[in-house]
Amino acid sequence: MATTHDELSDTDRLRAAGLRVTAQRIAVLDALRTRPHATAEIVHGLVRDRVPGIALPTVHSVLGDLTAAGIVSRVSLPDSGSALYELQHDNHHHLQCVSCGRVEDVDCAVGAAPCLHPSRDHGMRILEAAVTYRAICPECERKLNG
Repeated sequence: MATTHDELSDTDRLRAAGLRVTAQRIAVLDALRTRPHATAEIVHGLVRDRVPGIALPTVHSVLGDLTAAGIVSRVSLPDSGSALYELQHDNHHHLQCVSCGRVEDVDCAVGAAPCLHPSRDHGMRILEAAVTYRAICPECERKLNG
């Protein structure tokens, strides 16, 4: 039986992507596992204790390498001041609170990439489709109606 992407260890995932296994890369992957949809600054804050002396530019570099290797996804959402990062997994969409910025994953309606088909593709091969649902989370709704 074949091993799925989710069953691979971080070490195996890095090696399969042709990347060296480093403490910085493992720490960034662990941080994204515990805090998906994190900015580079948030990831930096999470890995500083584990990798003393790690600089923010190093975290940016690691995130870039992991994104290029397809291990991490870079997510750009409206009203987010910075790019967000998450571990790469199945095709999905995002739900974003317009008040506090909270981001949650939403399963794709069809479940296969791409799950949306444009009315016209202009001769291009679709690689991915992304939808961002903009909403108000329950906590912000309570504050608004407070």
